[in-house]
Amino acid sequence: MQYVMGMMHTFIYILLCLYTLLSYFNPKKQKRKTNEKAKKLPPGSMGWPYIGETLQLYSQDPNDFFAKKQRRYGDIFKTHILGCPCVMLASPEAARFVLVTRAYLFKPTYPKSKETMIGSSALFFHQGDYHNHLRKLVQSSLSPEAIRKLIPDIEDVGISALESWASEQVINTFHEMKKFSFEVGILSVFGHLDEKYREELKENYCVVDKGYNSFPTSLPGTAYHKANLVRKRLGQTLTESQITDNIIGVLFAAQDTTASVLTWILKYLHDDQKLLEAVKEEQKAINESNGGGKKPLTWAQTRNMPVTYKVIMESLRMASIISFTFREAVVDVEYEGYLIPKGWKVTPLFRNIHPNPEFFPDPKHFDPSRFEVHDNCTAKVAPKPNTFMPFGNGVHACPGNELAKLEMLILVHHLVTKFRWEVVGSQSGIEYGPFPVPLKGLPAKFGKESSTQEVFI
Repeated sequence: MQYVMGMMHTFIYILLCLYTLLSYFNPKKQKRKTNEKAKKLPPGSMGWPYIGETLQLYSQDPNDFFAKKQRRYGDIFKTHILGCPCVMLASPEAARFVLVTRAYLFKPTYPKSKETMIGSSALFFHQGDYHNHLRKLVQSSLSPEAIRKLIPDIEDVGISALESWASEQVINTFHEMKKFSFEVGILSVFGHLDEKYREELKENYCVVDKGYNSFPTSLPGTAYHKANLVRKRLGQTLTESQITDNIIGVLFAAQDTTASVLTWILKYLHDDQKLLEAVKEEQKAINESNGGGKKPLTWAQTRNMPVTYKVIMESLRMASIISFTFREAVVDVEYEGYLIPKGWKVTPLFRNIHPNPEFFPDPKHFDPSRFEVHDNCTAKVAPKPNTFMPFGNGVHACPGNELAKLEMLILVHHLVTKFRWEVVGSQSGIEYGPFPVPLKGLPAKFGKESSTQEVFI
């Protein structure tokens, strides 16, 4: 096994070196570099040509990588990751500058390989009139008025998922949460889709998803190559590239991120039994008012789950599923005396802001009371501006954030009122793929709740 892994690392290194040579001898880039040297770039390290510091970033905890950079260079520094020169920004003020007050100077973007997987017509990658028009269409289907109608359907999907897990067998919690989130994503886009088409869409999307998180190469047989082929097939099925790109974009946004947060919620509740009991008490009171679960949840009830809501908010802060967001400078931009060259990626670092003790005292401690709310789940004391951005900020903030929170509230409601779970094996450690999740996807056993508590064997 070690020999195979060693060969794979060698193979990847050779591919990266080939990319390096092609990139290094590009005359346009050479001219650009000469111009940039005459101006004041932020401090930092660019690593190896083309490869940059990508291997350093993904071979360790990203928290450590970003924290070391910030300690050494300050709140603005340069690096080179995923084939792109980048300026990284680690302060709330800088995040607001890029995402809100000077958003017109930066266009949304992803690394080219990932943008190819989602599709260039997706909402993520545009600004101006096209973005405004498309965002209105997307938001209309994800508005509170629209998603409140999905509550009974999300409940059905959630209960079905929980029933399938309750076999006393060890499951990978994150993988199962991905299936649940994907089903909710399909509901939000298509409504009740015929089972045949749903399964076909799921099968094809899984291939695209693997390609998105793989090394970008067109070599036949690789995950990225297979994903490209399937993506073209999806385009033929859906006919319009704009429709294809935006459906894939919505499903991408709906799946891994929400599944990651749900996995962390289960871990945090499992690790704090007193907090779990408080959530149970809140949810069981709602369950009893619905005749022991015989009636569906109402929109008003999901707006009145303050304890559970605070747990979700603190999970979003602690886990910081989205480490940063990509933007690209459309012109040369000056910020804090430094040049951000046109064409460079700019990445506000949410992962450095959310655990900052200046904004959240004792930031490594899981403390939902930071997000004290009124009975209708509106904040009593909101975090300082631009210090809590789990869904981004500005005109490109995630339009599906209310749907994501709704499905979390619904799943937690049915989980704690009808089921129980026990984490199996090591209960510490994080892995990235690319989003942070508990080690090995949080292996756990699930069972149905009963009046006489059973013990897991």
